[in-house]
Amino acid sequence: MDIAGASALVTGGASGLGLATARRLAAAGAAVTIIDLPASAGSDVAAELGGTFAPADVTSPEQVAAAVQTAAASGPLRVVVNCAGIAPPAKVLDRDGNPSPLDAFERIIRVNLIGTYNVIAQASAVMSHTDPDAESGDRGVIVNTASVAAFDGQIGQPAYSASKGGVHAMTLPIARELARYGIRVVTIAPGIMETPMLAGLPRAAQDSLGEQVPYPARLGRPDEYARLVLSIVDNGYLNGETVRLDGAIRMAPR
Repeated sequence: MDIAGASALVTGGASGLGLATARRLAAAGAAVTIIDLPASAGSDVAAELGGTFAPADVTSPEQVAAAVQTAAASGPLRVVVNCAGIAPPAKVLDRDGNPSPLDAFERIIRVNLIGTYNVIAQASAVMSHTDPDAESGDRGVIVNTASVAAFDGQIGQPAYSASKGGVHAMTLPIARELARYGIRVVTIAPGIMETPMLAGLPRAAQDSLGEQVPYPARLGRPDEYARLVLSIVDNGYLNGETVRLDGAIRMAPR
């Protein structure tokens, strides 16, 4: 599918995987709209890319709907990439053996899973009325971000694993539903990536994590995620699947 002159929407586009993806999409000729929180660097990124910043909370139907309309005003909405997410660790029981606060679990589910679903719903409502691409027949592609934690979550990741497992689990049924509109839905499950979530760790700790990857023995790079997004957009037979991008790692319990 040719995205030159089309519109692309990237959540969490002010940093990390979303930023790398926004840059790749812009380089491919798409008009990129960044969704991120108002306090983020979204406006700076949009200015860099010649795109648009639509500050929004991905859990808000009204804010996301407005952001989708902003994106659609720049051209036919062809690509939506869900990168917004949070990953604070929390065990089921605290150090004293008491249940951890439920609101922390709920917040992660709300941002990572419900936020992703909300963006899919709001964007597909607009995509479904877009004229199909003349060459491919696609109306659009939605790419979600899960995690290897969806399959081999570690201790301290019950909420994160549940949220990303949910993103994986809803990929196929949503792809089946949206097939009638010519909208493909694919999810990427990254491994240990060089993102702001890991940037606070000492260099030695980051190197240690990278050495756990079978090959190549390093952290994944955001641009490798972004290149996979472009490959998904380009390959019209990729649909309803979750693709691991992890150097063959299988996470240990800790």
